[in-house]
Amino acid sequence: MTPSPLIVSPEDRPRALNIAGTAITILASGAQTAGYEIFHTTGPEGTGPGDHSHPWDESFYVISGQLGYVIDGTEGVAGPGTLVHVPGGATHSYKFGQGGIEMISMTSREGASRMYVDFDREGSWDGSDRAKLVALAAKHGQVVAPRVL
Repeated sequence: MTPSPLIVSPEDRPRALNIAGTAITILASGAQTAGYEIFHTTGPEGTGPGDHSHPWDESFYVISGQLGYVIDGTEGVAGPGTLVHVPGGATHSYKFGQGGIEMISMTSREGASRMYVDFDREGSWDGSDRAKLVALAAKHGQVVAPRVL
């Protein structure tokens, strides 16, 4: 199936999804592109997911702010204009730096958009219920790494 052209102007964007205090807007889902997905993300300082992995590749392009990341044990900080690519299956985490962040992310196949919609459906869920997080993520092929004490 050949996808139709897709134009998403600021006034036509869908509402941002609330994922534990992070606002994620699905700009293009895999259903719309017949493959990859694109997201616009903003979040406050100190937020971001802990260690996890998923079958899709994921890339982040930082527009403003800083993104602290760990990919398979390698740490770094990405500032504005930096692209970070995470291969599918790699264990990774990230945190938004001082003042928060604005970034564009892209995944190599459909999956993340459905997961984000499920997370948002939980309403005011703040991410504190770890068992719920693990179950929702697993439903979409994402593995949340166990916490290390």
